[in-house]
Amino acid sequence: MINSQRYIAAGLMSGTSVDGLDIAICSFELHNNKWSFEILFAESVAYPKDLLQKLLSVSECSATAMIIIEKIFSEFSAASLNNSIKKSKIKPDIIASHGHTVFHKPEENYTYQIGNGEIIAKLTGIPVVCDFRRGDVALGGQGAPLVPIGDKLLFGSYQACLNLGGFSNISYQDEFDKRIAYDISPVNIVFNKFARQLNLEFDNDGEIAKSGVLIPQLFQKLNRLNYYQKGHPKSLSVEWVTQNINPILEQFKNEKIADIMHTFSRHIGYILVNELKPHENVLITGGGIYNTFLINNIKEFSSCKIEIPNSIIVDFKEALIFAFLGVLRIRSEINVLSSVTGAKRDSCCGIICNP
Repeated sequence: MINSQRYIAAGLMSGTSVDGLDIAICSFELHNNKWSFEILFAESVAYPKDLLQKLLSVSECSATAMIIIEKIFSEFSAASLNNSIKKSKIKPDIIASHGHTVFHKPEENYTYQIGNGEIIAKLTGIPVVCDFRRGDVALGGQGAPLVPIGDKLLFGSYQACLNLGGFSNISYQDEFDKRIAYDISPVNIVFNKFARQLNLEFDNDGEIAKSGVLIPQLFQKLNRLNYYQKGHPKSLSVEWVTQNINPILEQFKNEKIADIMHTFSRHIGYILVNELKPHENVLITGGGIYNTFLINNIKEFSSCKIEIPNSIIVDFKEALIFAFLGVLRIRSEINVLSSVTGAKRDSCCGIICNP
């Protein structure tokens, strides 16, 4: 039975960098109108090689193939969570599943994440909240980012929260006390692509990028991308990378991979430093934290105080906040902010699937 003030929720997060399923089993407590949290158990489960390949190519599949991949992905999600529950001996009251993004084109009023909540609910015996993005898109919003409500209510002591994952995104309160958030640039979605060309899953510590040299023409072309000049709300997607980043990188395909990665890291650092200028202290999380070369690029040119939390929050902040989004949905409270997404109004998004 769900307690009205304390909840145990599991967040399932599959990011655009496709480096595994993040699982965070968390407790949330509301006391004197303030939320507190604790991550009770967390782990990242690597995708089996065949599922990884399916997820990397799912956007190019037929409708039938996509349904089959969704079934496999949903069964994998349920089995992974069941295993986490067994190991932790903690059974959540609810599950909040982000799903895996296949299409995200809010400018054309659609977004789609695979991850069948009915399958996960039936295989775990636990209610599932899923499909968080489409409700906001139906209201004219970007459907992203969704994490800022958690930044505001769980990490409000920081002026800004920066996440370095498949994409980088930032969240902060503006001078009118509205939460503002948007995607800034691609990060690991590009780095991991080149690492795989070298038969690696990722560039450990950014060592490959560090070993390269700057390609000035590539650096300039990347910095001039129109997206960086746009105001918020705005969000990025795999399709945007395919249409805007890949054609530029293709022009430099004869250059060394280390040099391309070095230049891309310098590009990200350049873009991020400009975004961080207005803020005095920034919490940074996400897998990009472990790219030492990238972090040093940011620290070298940024005047703000950069704070990196303990490793469990670094690694599982998004899964934690999606668990929190599920709690807010169960409580029928706002979990998507129109000031962030550009929707017509704040909303309570997510579909509830019962076991």
